[in-house]
Amino acid sequence: MERLWAPWRMTYINGDMCSGKCFICAAAGDPEADAANLVVWRNDLAICIMNRFPYNNGHLLVAPVRHGGEMGELDEAERSALFAGLVDSKALLERVMAPQGFNVGLNLGRTAGAGLVDHLHFHIVPRWDGDTNFMPVLGDTKVMPQALSDLYDKLVSQL
Repeated sequence: MERLWAPWRMTYINGDMCSGKCFICAAAGDPEADAANLVVWRNDLAICIMNRFPYNNGHLLVAPVRHGGEMGELDEAERSALFAGLVDSKALLERVMAPQGFNVGLNLGRTAGAGLVDHLHFHIVPRWDGDTNFMPVLGDTKVMPQALSDLYDKLVSQL
């Protein structure tokens, strides 16, 4: 039997990322630690962070800088900055990774799948033909073909 080791998943499985602190706010408040926090880009109203527990290689999160979990709490400038950030992030992923499609969306509330309920964030997940296989179904394992740090460097270099 072959084994696929993914020890970084234990942080997610054990819930260690849910320390009560908002990781988006922590990243937004510490520009000096952008590489450590996997912040791809930021402006006054929005921030883009690589997902540490990605559904697929290149999975990005785009969020308002201001903490809040409801779409209705966003003002017009924040809504505009978020959508512009989604467009720019998609274009960046196209340049760097050449995906054949994307899943873009958000989960509102824990029941809907939100892992971070109190800070609204959009997911951008690049997709390729054939990027699904038997591993998630039979082995409850997702194979990620690239290290987060390698992809981070490529994304940031293309801004």
